[in-house]
Amino acid sequence: MMVVEALHTYYGNIHAVKGISFEVRTGEITAIIGANGAGKSTSMKTICGLLHPRNGRILLNDAPIHRLRADQIVRLGIGYVPEGRRVFPVLTVDENLDVGAFHRSDASEIVRDKERMYETFPKLRDRRKQLAGSLSGGEQQMLVIGRALMSKPQLLLMDEPSLGLAPLLVRQVFEIIVELNRQGLTVLLSEQNARSALKIAHHGIVMETGKVRFAGSAEDLQENPVVQRAYLGIG
Repeated sequence: MMVVEALHTYYGNIHAVKGISFEVRTGEITAIIGANGAGKSTSMKTICGLLHPRNGRILLNDAPIHRLRADQIVRLGIGYVPEGRRVFPVLTVDENLDVGAFHRSDASEIVRDKERMYETFPKLRDRRKQLAGSLSGGEQQMLVIGRALMSKPQLLLMDEPSLGLAPLLVRQVFEIIVELNRQGLTVLLSEQNARSALKIAHHGIVMETGKVRFAGSAEDLQENPVVQRAYLGIG
């Protein structure tokens, strides 16, 4: 579905992503793991158009998207769950979901999709008229996922979805990702929680200091002695 080729992204003079290449296959979960500062979030922001690469390219279904604006990329079918639960705090839960469908004109289908979000995340239904900024951290994460799904993506980017959540909520988030994938959604997941990410992923990418150090099936990465020692707490 997506191909990243020799991607270089900078923050000013800081070379944050250094020539990474990888593929995301249709219908699969691909996990990018690595320590804080490895370049995971920068890679995700570059894919979704919040940053633009200095070199390299990104192809979605064989079409280049690396020079497009973020709103154009959403229209092409990429949804984004940002790091840090970036809800619109002074909008209600219902209004936040509406924002996720900003580019759509199929009003009746939007209503049906919103109802599906409330079925998927029952706690949000009880709080649909509540300001998003007053929700708990777990509820905000559910809302941000629901908001991204309202854009009807074919590929969902999720940047550190378990960050700052209690262990029970972390498990729930990963269960939601697996269920979304079962329903046919392709997922690109960035996670410091390498153990949980590789358990649900089909393929994995290990980033260090802006580069891809390892890539392969999630199963192979879990058995890699270097990955086990550095990221899985084994050995």
